[in-house]
Amino acid sequence: MPDTLLVIEDEALLGDELREEFADAGWDAVLARDLGEAGRLLFQRHLDPLVVVSDINLPDGNGLDLLEQARAHGQGGEWIFLTAYGGVPESVRALKLGAFDFLEKPCDSERLQLVVSGAARSAIAQRRLNEEGRQRGRHYSPAAFVGHSAAAREVRAMLERLATVPFSALVITGETGTGKGLAARILHHAGPRASGPMVEVNCAALPHELMEAELFGHEAGAFTGAKGRRRGLIEQANGGTLFLDEIGELELDLQAKLLKAIEDRRVRRVGGDRELAVDFQVIAATNQDLEKRVAAGEFRADLFHRLAVFRLPIPALRQRKSDLRDLLPTFIADFNALAGQRVEIIPDTVWKRLEAYDWPGNVRELRNLVERCVLLADGPVFPERWLHLDAAIPEAGSDEVGRICLPLDGSLSLDDMERMILAEALRRSDDNVSGAARLLRSTREKLRYRVQKFGLKSHE
Repeated sequence: MPDTLLVIEDEALLGDELREEFADAGWDAVLARDLGEAGRLLFQRHLDPLVVVSDINLPDGNGLDLLEQARAHGQGGEWIFLTAYGGVPESVRALKLGAFDFLEKPCDSERLQLVVSGAARSAIAQRRLNEEGRQRGRHYSPAAFVGHSAAAREVRAMLERLATVPFSALVITGETGTGKGLAARILHHAGPRASGPMVEVNCAALPHELMEAELFGHEAGAFTGAKGRRRGLIEQANGGTLFLDEIGELELDLQAKLLKAIEDRRVRRVGGDRELAVDFQVIAATNQDLEKRVAAGEFRADLFHRLAVFRLPIPALRQRKSDLRDLLPTFIADFNALAGQRVEIIPDTVWKRLEAYDWPGNVRELRNLVERCVLLADGPVFPERWLHLDAAIPEAGSDEVGRICLPLDGSLSLDDMERMILAEALRRSDDNVSGAARLLRSTREKLRYRVQKFGLKSHE
C-alpha cells in the first residue's frame, strides 16, 4: 500500500498538477483546496500523511497555523511549504515548528521530488523511532515485574507510583540478579522522561582512571590519548535518566564530583574551562548496604542522602519462590520465540526441584537456566536433565570433604559463586564466621564483610 502525501494548494491547476505528479511517482496523493478541507482530512477523517506539501498563504488562513495544530494533536509526518510571497519571518517560524523545508514558487519539479524523497525518508525514520519507543514503553511497564507474591505486588505498586512522579533521585537495592536493572528501565520508560535518553553506567566495569572522563567527558588534549572532544555520559543523559549500576564501587573522589553535578545540574568536562547545564534524573543501584558503608567511611554520607530521596528494595527470589509459577512460563515463552522451540509441558519433578532450590543467583540465574533448558529441549517437555541445580552440594560418597561443586556453564556470575562458597562454608560451620574463616583459610574480618555484603545469616 503506497504512503499518503497530502497536497494543500488553492490554485486549481497547480494543485491538480502536483497531485498527478506525486501519484505518478507512487504516492497515494490527496488534494485539499484550503485549510478547512485539509483540517477535516487530518482531524476528522484521521488522514495520516507521511509528507505534506502545502502553500503558506491560503484563502482561509496561513498553512503554518495548520502545522501548529497538527503538532498539537500529536501528528507526525514531514511538512514542506511552497510560497510565492514568503519572507524571512515566515521561513523562521516554519523551521521552528519543525517544517522539513521552505521552498519558493515556482519550484523546479525535479528539485521538489528530491526534497519530498528526503522528507519521506526522515518521516519513515521518525515513525520507526516512535514505534520503537512505544514498544519499549509496553515492554517496560510496571507489569513487566512479574509475580503474584506479596513482595512482587509491593514492588509493582511502588513502580507504578514512582513512574507518575518527576523524582530527582532514587536508590534501588537488592542482591545480584534480582532485577534492579529491570526496575530502573521500567521507571524510565514508564515515567515522564520516557522520551529522553536512558544512559546506563556500570560503576564497577571501568577502572578509576577512566571513569571521570567517561562520566564528565573531556576536551581535546585534556590527557594523553584525548585526541578529540567527548561528551560525557552525564551530558548524554540530558533530558532523560542516568542509571548508575553498582554505585557502591565508585571511588570517593568521584563521588564528590558526582554529587556536585547532581546538585548543580551542571558538568565540566575534563580539561574544560566552562560548565554545561544538564537536566537529568538519577537512578542508582547497589547490592551493598550503603548505610553500613557510610558508617565505615567508605561511601559519602551526603551523596547517599542525595541519592536516597526514594528507596526501592528488590526482594531475593528465595523470598518469593511462589513467583516461580509466573516467571518460568514467561521465560519459556521468550526463549521459545527466540529459538523457534515449542516447550510447553513442565513436569512436576521439575517444579519440585525448582521450588526446593535456594536461587543464589536470583532471577538472572533462573533466566539463564531456562535459556539452557529450552535451547537443548528435544520436544515440548521442559528437560529436567539440564537443570544443573546440584551446585554447592558435596558429592555423595566423596572422600574429599572439602569439595564444593559449581557449574561452569555461565549460569552463575563470579559474585554468585563467591556467595555459594561462603554460604556452604557457613553451613558446614553451623553459621559460625570464625569456623568458616578457618575452613576457607581466610580472616574473620574479611568473611564478616562478605557475609554482610551477601546478606547471609551468621554468628561469631
